[in-house]
Amino acid sequence: MSEWRIKLYRGKYAAVRSVNGATERYSLRTADYAEAQRRLIDFQLQPEGELVRDLMAVYLADKRKTAIRWKDLDGAWKQAEPTFGHLRPDQITRDLCRKYRDMRYAQGRKPATVRKELETVRAGMFFSKSGRAAIFELPPQPKPKERFLTKEEARQLVKAARPFPHIRAFIVLSLTTAARQSALLELTWDRVDFKRGRISLSLGDDLDETRKRRAEVPINRRARLYLEALYRARTCDYVIEWGGHRVLSVKKGFKAACDRAGLEGVTPHILRHSAASWMAMARVPMLDISKYLGHTDIMVTARRYAKVHPDYLRQAADALEW
Repeated sequence: MSEWRIKLYRGKYAAVRSVNGATERYSLRTADYAEAQRRLIDFQLQPEGELVRDLMAVYLADKRKTAIRWKDLDGAWKQAEPTFGHLRPDQITRDLCRKYRDMRYAQGRKPATVRKELETVRAGMFFSKSGRAAIFELPPQPKPKERFLTKEEARQLVKAARPFPHIRAFIVLSLTTAARQSALLELTWDRVDFKRGRISLSLGDDLDETRKRRAEVPINRRARLYLEALYRARTCDYVIEWGGHRVLSVKKGFKAACDRAGLEGVTPHILRHSAASWMAMARVPMLDISKYLGHTDIMVTARRYAKVHPDYLRQAADALEW
């Protein structure tokens, strides 16, 4: 292992050394050589393995074993690493988080995206005791989207998706099961019980505890019609398939169907939101809606959907009659 030395890299100085024939490089984040020398001294005083990038490496390695959407975490850290990676945890401050937020906003990123990136860094630091000296400030949580489909819009969307059978199947099953996109795309035929009239959205494996909870839901009339047709035409184990293979994403096909139907501001997740809203407007009890959605806390359901219930605050309003 060689000693650290200063080397110019892409217009800025970096601390560089050779370890077992491989080069390690950490940016000193300055183009001034004298300042780089001072920063190199500070850098060498830091304990090995205590930089933010080292702690994040441990956290992400663990998440690759347990998290379904670990690639999202990797992507978030890829954006945040140039700002935070070379620091010690105690050098992460509210002011630095604000600077990062403003920089990402200037790059055109949405508050929800920036919040997710900072949440990823925060989770990585709190994963280790040595990372808990970091202090974070996150952009405010974005307001939930209020958009949901009317049943007429849903019929238009299904009709527009006829050229894309897998997209049409996804739309219908989303609206009849209120399942999350990931749960439907992972659904296999062994968890569709036509005899009992039930669909188990849970995978039933060792990772179930790390996922958002998934429910077992009844098969209604419309869902059964589509499922029976899909079962007769099946060419693989997955319910949502295309060309004999599991569908990994419906993003492009779903957008094409929305464009054909003339619907704006509609995403795949809005189908789940629409299904829950329809149940609330039909006066389905909040507890039943909560179980259908797989929520672990009925208050989560009530905060989102109670306001579309026809009787929302009606008793309170009636009490004010005089």
